[in-house]
Amino acid sequence: MSVELTLLIWSTVVAIIYVTTQSFLFKAQVGNRYTITARDEEIVPTGLAGRANRALRNFVETYPIFIALVLAIELLSASNGFSVVGAHIYFWARVLFLPAYLIGTPYVRTFIWKFSALGLVLMMQPLFVAMFWGN
Repeated sequence: MSVELTLLIWSTVVAIIYVTTQSFLFKAQVGNRYTITARDEEIVPTGLAGRANRALRNFVETYPIFIALVLAIELLSASNGFSVVGAHIYFWARVLFLPAYLIGTPYVRTFIWKFSALGLVLMMQPLFVAMFWGN
């Protein structure tokens, strides 16, 4: 199993942590009375719950790209140093992003996000090599 696929499997744990954190913080903000309903009237999360919600939304924006890249790398047997380093960068940056967002560190959080995006770009390298120059 490739490093990229292993990190994809572990990233599902990270995804569950994002969802669970957002869910528990929102429930703490609004209480059970609202969370067990059909939520016909939307309540916008604020404070820590709002940060967790925005962090989750941010994660969800890039996670499909990570999944697609890992699957393409795996299907094409294109794993190389760039893709391995890129997958590690994306994964560990996403692990750090949630606490950085919850703590409220704007510059650090932005740096972590940019670092995760760099990881995705590095993961594209072997795919572009395969597309333009063959294996």
